[in-house]
Amino acid sequence: MAETGDCLSCEKRVPGKYKHTDVLNAVQKVTKTKSGREVKKPRRHDSSHGKGNVSQKRKARRLSMDEFDWIDTMKECPVYRPSKEEFEDALVYVQKIAPEASKYGICKIVSPVGSSVPAGVVLMKEQKHFKFTTKLQPLRLAEWNNSDKITFYMRGRNYTIRDFEIMANKETARRYCISGCLPPAYVEKEFWKEMALAKKGMVEYGINIDGSAFSSTFADPLGSSKWNLKILPRLPRSTLRLLVNEIPGVTEPMLYIGMLFSMFAWHVEDHYLYSINYQHCGAAKTWYGVPGHEALQFENFIRDHVYNEEILSENGINGVFNILQERTTMVSPKILLQYGVPVYKAVQMPGEFVVTFPRAYHSGFSHGFNCGEAVNFAIAEWFSFGAAASERYALLGKMPIISYEELLCAEAMLLPKSLAHKPYCTADSIDVRCVMTSFSCLLRSYHRARWCLEKLKTSLRTFSKPQGSFNCILCKRLCYVAYLECKCYAGPTCLFHDFETFNCQCGSSCCLFVTEDISKMEAVAQMFEAEEGIHREVEQKMKSQPYLRMQTLFPCIQGKYRPYCETMSSGTQNVDTGIKISMIRSSSVQGKQMRDKKQKANQWSLTTKEHLPGALYACHHGKKGSKT
Repeated sequence: MAETGDCLSCEKRVPGKYKHTDVLNAVQKVTKTKSGREVKKPRRHDSSHGKGNVSQKRKARRLSMDEFDWIDTMKECPVYRPSKEEFEDALVYVQKIAPEASKYGICKIVSPVGSSVPAGVVLMKEQKHFKFTTKLQPLRLAEWNNSDKITFYMRGRNYTIRDFEIMANKETARRYCISGCLPPAYVEKEFWKEMALAKKGMVEYGINIDGSAFSSTFADPLGSSKWNLKILPRLPRSTLRLLVNEIPGVTEPMLYIGMLFSMFAWHVEDHYLYSINYQHCGAAKTWYGVPGHEALQFENFIRDHVYNEEILSENGINGVFNILQERTTMVSPKILLQYGVPVYKAVQMPGEFVVTFPRAYHSGFSHGFNCGEAVNFAIAEWFSFGAAASERYALLGKMPIISYEELLCAEAMLLPKSLAHKPYCTADSIDVRCVMTSFSCLLRSYHRARWCLEKLKTSLRTFSKPQGSFNCILCKRLCYVAYLECKCYAGPTCLFHDFETFNCQCGSSCCLFVTEDISKMEAVAQMFEAEEGIHREVEQKMKSQPYLRMQTLFPCIQGKYRPYCETMSSGTQNVDTGIKISMIRSSSVQGKQMRDKKQKANQWSLTTKEHLPGALYACHHGKKGSKT
């Protein structure tokens, strides 16, 4: 979900032993030095009331508003204003803007329709006895180490939404005399100033609250639309529709009820999924986003400049990812920008959606009392990200929330029939190609792993696998296509381990369980690879992570491996569906012709679209876009 996390964390004051001694607090003033000299290490906050503590406080008090000029010059993400016609289908619209918006990691969509039933009414009347428990968040930057993490999991109090609003508004009025209408840039500067002062203040945040504030009333324009977050993850274009069971926070939305300065720390969505957040009511919320293609640079920065060595695991950059997923790390965009990590900002108001794209790190904070709602979804472009996330989870031994393999196989096996009966049922050929390529790579990986195991274990016995997915006892990977069982381990193991290294000596007692649909699946994958350009894309992906690691597990296997697409007849036909290669190709060509014709007439325009920064808008329309 877009804002999950039980806590906030803090930014590390970097000790002198680290290489980059000039990385100080997010908003502390960096001591000016001559070129080549080390920046003087700031004094640590002393728990006593001695001179060191007084010195630190005095330094904090000298912070001026000039320290926050970066807030006024920070680039903003794109803002889209769809017409009511464009707003008709949520996922169609997201796919339309994704090629551009995903470059920023996040984007904002201003809804052309509103709700006729206020969120408060929904929560108090449609969900009777609605109450929630908050989490306490310390409003400070502090040392990022094991001893400091304890304070970020403190339980707050129970509230009705009305009681929480009264408390939150009183706190805002106590600070600024009024509880609303504060300028966003002013609040943003105040937030980072408070974080730098490191006082003992606390804020409360209602996070991961089961429920929805979208009305069930049919007459409600927004509640009855496809942008209702209660139904969006199950829309036809969302792969999550194929999940059998509901998953709170993934397929079912959760509420986030905040107050002034309550925050959500830097994180990516589970399994690199998309997320969408709607602001029902209240004060603004500031978002920060790092594009997905810069995620590794972000993680490297966190490893080198934020975390203390004692909390890092032996998993290198994957260990950093694991800690970030605890949603406990809050770092100023100023420092990220100084070290070359691109960050974009959005100020979300009531009635606006914020979409986060796969593998895009994001964080933010509230400007006062507000109520938001978030949920995940996945469209076809997600599958390549899902494969990377699945492999990363396996390397860390992290329990998956969804079965990537099962979702991909289900979507791929539906595709031939879908294309044959409804040639234009997909948004465009990119979606179809994403499914085809990802599915073919998965099937190739399993085909090669089975070939290697048969070479290693000549007495390997093969059985039909029971339905469903099974966790590998070694890496927790959810196995849907195949898995092994032997006396060496107390449960199923996936096929992507070096069993020579693991000293698997069970011989004839080793059993391979393969889905009974494997022949049909490989036939469909072969048809996919016969499509123009798909085979080449598959060959390229098989040379990159995560597939490359899977292929190098058995380096001493004798004999030349031939993939299924070479061993199976080129005239293979799926007996179950009766769909031939030519039928899929014909559907793809017809779809492309229709899209080309539509593009010429429409010129791919978005109604009243705003882009920030304006330079990008100018290159499309010949003029600069206005800021929101």
